[in-house]
Amino acid sequence: MKDLSIYFREVNLTSKFDVGTIGASVLSNNVSGFPELKRHSVAVLSVPEYRNSPVSFESVSDTFRGELYALHLGDNWTRTFFDLGTIVPGEKIEDTYFALAQVVAELVKADIIPIVIGGGQDLTLACYKGFEALEQMINVCSIDNRLDVGDPNEAARSNGYVSHLLMQRPCYLFNYTNIGMQRPLVPKKEVDLFEKLYFDICRLGEFNGDYRLSEPFLRNSDLLSIDFSSIKSSDTDPTRYSNANGLRADQICQIAKYAGISDKMSCVGIFDLVPGHSTLASNLVAQIIWYFLDGVSQRVGDFPLGTKKNYTKFHVHLDDFDDDLVFYKSDKSSRWWLEVKYLSQDDKKYERHCLVPCNQEDYAQALENVIPDLWWRTLQKMS
Repeated sequence: MKDLSIYFREVNLTSKFDVGTIGASVLSNNVSGFPELKRHSVAVLSVPEYRNSPVSFESVSDTFRGELYALHLGDNWTRTFFDLGTIVPGEKIEDTYFALAQVVAELVKADIIPIVIGGGQDLTLACYKGFEALEQMINVCSIDNRLDVGDPNEAARSNGYVSHLLMQRPCYLFNYTNIGMQRPLVPKKEVDLFEKLYFDICRLGEFNGDYRLSEPFLRNSDLLSIDFSSIKSSDTDPTRYSNANGLRADQICQIAKYAGISDKMSCVGIFDLVPGHSTLASNLVAQIIWYFLDGVSQRVGDFPLGTKKNYTKFHVHLDDFDDDLVFYKSDKSSRWWLEVKYLSQDDKKYERHCLVPCNQEDYAQALENVIPDLWWRTLQKMS
């Protein structure tokens, strides 16, 4: 692994934490030096880069660290937890992007899950660039009340970066999902673009009706980008955030738990944190991280690649359809997947995407002779 210490400023926390808390067990980049990283672990880092954000600040508040360190460890947490410190913004914003991309690439290759605390949400671009070293198609999921498409002819912004994601070459983006969109805040042309690209949207109203709808999307994602300002401001800090509607604190923690359980999820970012926000907001950031870590501790490794001997296979015949739809149900977690068969010279390219996470309701829908929408959308992305 490359030397990552050159990108970081050390953590400056001198408080003592009780035995059994995260603070008593975390391995930090501090006055004693940069920690020796090891595989199959998790690492938090902060990036105070706001130059492409509506607000301008020179530093991100470290108060989330004190709140996080004071939380008690969960049950069966076996992964080592590192705090790498703060990536020092470069002379140009592109320098910061490069540094973050390098860090994410090295960590993901080493099976270390980075939790990036920002900074503007345009840092999602840098996280995505970090996956290019893997040379495989990935899925991105954004928790946001807007779609943040933006103009590809203008500089990327925290509230307009997705178009730049689409323009990256080579392109390793297979799917993009938004959870929490509030339709009054989004131009119709952006919604139409998502439909044209067969991307997924789970609106806030749909999520409120059944939060379990988000689980397959999160299980199918490699990179998660959370816009902290999409959370209801009364649950964060009404003096700094202005979203009258939005996700509740308990809902964003449930999303974090689902993301942690996902075997695919390899990088998480919490962005658009406004420095100087309340202790309440810092505490919520800490709890989001805690629930993600708790989810990671409950991973069962049941993403159905390779042998499927631990799965129950279901064939569903549909009228006017040549082939049966094939579903798999995990014997470990009772979670469901839908197979999308696609034969071409690019089979290897799409291998990770031919089994799509779904709910039991999708299976029930197929039994009623209805092709699940996710089957069609996935096939169109492969075509």
